Amino acid sequence: MKKFYKYLKKIKTLIIKYFYTNRLFLTYLILSIAGTIILRDVTINGGLSFKPIATDLGLILIIGSLGYLIKPKSQFTYFFAWIIIFSILETVNSVYYTFYTSFGSLSEIATLSQAETVTDSIFAQLRLVDFIYVLQPIIFYYLHNSLKMSSYYNIMSKIERGKTMMITTLLVGSCFLIYSFSTATGTDYSRLSKQWHRVYIVERFGIIMYQFNDIFQTIKPKISSLFGYEEAYELVSNYFETREKYDEDNKYTGILDGYNIIYVHMESMQNFLMDLTFNGEEVVPNLNDLKEEGLFFSNFYSPVSTGTSSDAEYMMLTGLLPPSSGTVFVNYSDNTFKTMATYLQDRGYYTFSMHGNYSSMWNRRNVHPKLGYQELYYRDTFTFDPEVDTIGLGINDKLFFYQAVEKLENIESIYENYFGTIITLSNHSPFKPNEAFTYDINDYYVDEETNSETFSCYLCDRDIGKYIVSSHYADEALGDFINYIEESDAFQNTVFVFYGDHDAKISYRDMNYLYNYDYVTGEVKEEGDEGYVPYDSYDHALNKKTPLIIWTKNKDLSRKLKGEVDTIMGMYDVAPTLFNMLNIEDDKVLGHDIFNIKDNNIVVYPNGNYITDKVFYNNSTGEYKILEEGIVLDATYIEDNLQYAELTLDVGNAIVMYDLFNEKSRTDEPQGD
Repeated sequence: MKKFYKYLKKIKTLIIKYFYTNRLFLTYLILSIAGTIILRDVTINGGLSFKPIATDLGLILIIGSLGYLIKPKSQFTYFFAWIIIFSILETVNSVYYTFYTSFGSLSEIATLSQAETVTDSIFAQLRLVDFIYVLQPIIFYYLHNSLKMSSYYNIMSKIERGKTMMITTLLVGSCFLIYSFSTATGTDYSRLSKQWHRVYIVERFGIIMYQFNDIFQTIKPKISSLFGYEEAYELVSNYFETREKYDEDNKYTGILDGYNIIYVHMESMQNFLMDLTFNGEEVVPNLNDLKEEGLFFSNFYSPVSTGTSSDAEYMMLTGLLPPSSGTVFVNYSDNTFKTMATYLQDRGYYTFSMHGNYSSMWNRRNVHPKLGYQELYYRDTFTFDPEVDTIGLGINDKLFFYQAVEKLENIESIYENYFGTIITLSNHSPFKPNEAFTYDINDYYVDEETNSETFSCYLCDRDIGKYIVSSHYADEALGDFINYIEESDAFQNTVFVFYGDHDAKISYRDMNYLYNYDYVTGEVKEEGDEGYVPYDSYDHALNKKTPLIIWTKNKDLSRKLKGEVDTIMGMYDVAPTLFNMLNIEDDKVLGHDIFNIKDNNIVVYPNGNYITDKVFYNNSTGEYKILEEGIVLDATYIEDNLQYAELTLDVGNAIVMYDLFNEKSRTDEPQGD
């Protein structure tokens, strides 16, 4: 027994000695791992999950082990540099997650140039916790000064066995990584290699592995001319050669041949607004009228990635999906594109884009000409007082539409045919109160205690309330635009395609607040309460539908472009559908003519989620929700559609990353293997 106690005492002495002689390293270790835990906790609520901790800890130990090769007096600089790197990494990702509900990518650093015009939108959503990570280098520096004032560094210079400590720490770190990767599934490895489900990767492998992997994935396409081109080319060629064809004519084939086409890009407009009224007044009455007058696609989804509005433009023009990493408009702006604009330009159409913001936003100045637009009408072509006539990021929608119609009438007087995109702006986040916003979202009721009428503005200070008020203003401007078009002598030969570019990124909590807040009791209703509206994470995802309406003032044509289409449809299905209507042949698209594919369609998202007419599949959890009672799925239904989704993403990414529609790339020198 004495030997045992002696042994325990020896172990205790060794532990105390280790902690005493490794205070700098241990502080680096504790602060670094604490930062990763806090980040996961405040973003995905998975701070204490062991597997990501094991991966992060393994990498932190391996990185830290190299510090032992440096003399003790200089180790501070090495560890401090990594503390700063981790702090920046965590701060950026925390802010990024607050804004995009995802994690940042090195490939998107170039998009920081876009922040110039969305600063308000970003700062409106920042939280104090997003900056807690800056305490790491401060604490570390403070400890260093304390150690410096003592004899710590002098003692360590004499007794530290650097190589031994390096090897030991390296081995311990390697053990954590071996555990992490040995317990990973095939799905885990697949998602890590593809890097298109960022939240899942951070949930499973931690933020440091995610970021290192992201760096690798970012570098990978940059050397595509040396590696992987032929493989990508073969993948894409085989996909288009073997995929099921839906090329028969339908009742809409050629119906728009010879007509002018105008895309109206409606910022952040969602379908659920069409069902809302406050005090007997519709939130979007003009949009509601438009859907009754035109061809309304009621199950239309916008699977944008981090390029948001620019991703929507890309899908609407090309019928392709945006890349899972980076954005087309910034990271792949030198690519060659086949688009609605380029095809119609070949037919002699004049093509243009129009927006009340700077042309530098999303690099449109450089990308729009490559997408086939011959002329850009942006902020500097409109007349307005910046102090009076702006809302948010630029000229307000009402004045924008008024002057846009003048420009459109001039275009029609000059050109026989034209195609263009008009991009709205006022409904861009943050949805700040403005004197132009007059919609009343108060709820009026009789107070039972005083028997007097009172009101509650329970939505006023929440994002959802501000969004509703902002959307009503955007709808008023849209109504003005429609009136201008109908009153004009022009546009008899013009078809307008109105679409919501993406959801407004309103949180689940706010949406549930809208549906289930009881303004009388001041509490949110729960399941079982009278009037409770079921609303879970799947409902929230499905509620992100945006409007798609094809409309014209031409009376003869409008009779043919009328009604509701409730087929599940993605934004990348629009171009193929319109190609058929315009008699344009292009089989190099990922979407389908919706009138041919009908109920066999699937909407794939860049993060691997998918929607069919039967299910919504969450790729992060591997779970799904059946959309209607009574639906029975085949045994392989989920897996078959998952394989289709992954293949679609691989093909879409390959087209963009390797610029596969650039014919010159096939005639240049061999690209390597």
